[in-house]
Amino acid sequence: MQPTVCHLPLEPHPATPAPMVSSLDVFVTRRTDALELRYRLRGDIARLRVPGSESPEQRDGLWEHTCFEAFVAVAGQSAYREFNFSPAGHWAVYDFSATRQPIATPVTAAPSIESEASAGRLELAVTLTTAHLPAHVLAADLEIGLSAVVECVDMLDDALSYWALRHPGERPDFHRRDGFVFRLAAIA
Repeated sequence: MQPTVCHLPLEPHPATPAPMVSSLDVFVTRRTDALELRYRLRGDIARLRVPGSESPEQRDGLWEHTCFEAFVAVAGQSAYREFNFSPAGHWAVYDFSATRQPIATPVTAAPSIESEASAGRLELAVTLTTAHLPAHVLAADLEIGLSAVVECVDMLDDALSYWALRHPGERPDFHRRDGFVFRLAAIA
C-alpha cells in the first residue's frame, strides 16, 4: 500500500506576526507503521532563535523557544496526545483526556528527530512509530493539529510567533479541538 502524503501550510496567528518568516509548511506521511512529519520553515533564519543540536532528551517547556508541535486524536474521541519537537533534538509528549485535561503519559522512547538549518531554511523531520502513538491510532481516522512556535530575536523585544493550520481564537491556543483540522483516514 502506498503511504498517504499531504502538504500543509501553517499560518501565523494575527496577534503574533513574524515578517522574517516567509513560509512554514508541514509534509505529513502516513505509513502503516508510522507517522512522519517534516516541518519546513523558510525565511531569514539569522533573525530567529533556533536551538542548536544537543544530546536528545525528553524535556518540558520546549514551547518557550522555537519548537514544532503535533496534536493527534482519534476522530470522535476527546482524548489526544501532544508532541513537542525542538531543533536541538529534544522532545516532549503529553496525554490529555479532553482539552487541557492532562492525564498520565506513558514513557516513550525518543522519536527520530533530524534537524537541518541554512541561511534561508530550517527543516525538522520526525518519525513517530506505533511505540510513540496512542494504541491503535494508525488504524483509526485521525484529527490532527499541526503547529509551531518561532522565537524571533530582533523585534522590539524577543517575541514568540505562533503558527498553526488554523487559529480559532483571539489568542493562540493549540489545544483547541476546533484547531485539529487536518483529517487522515484510517489505513485499511
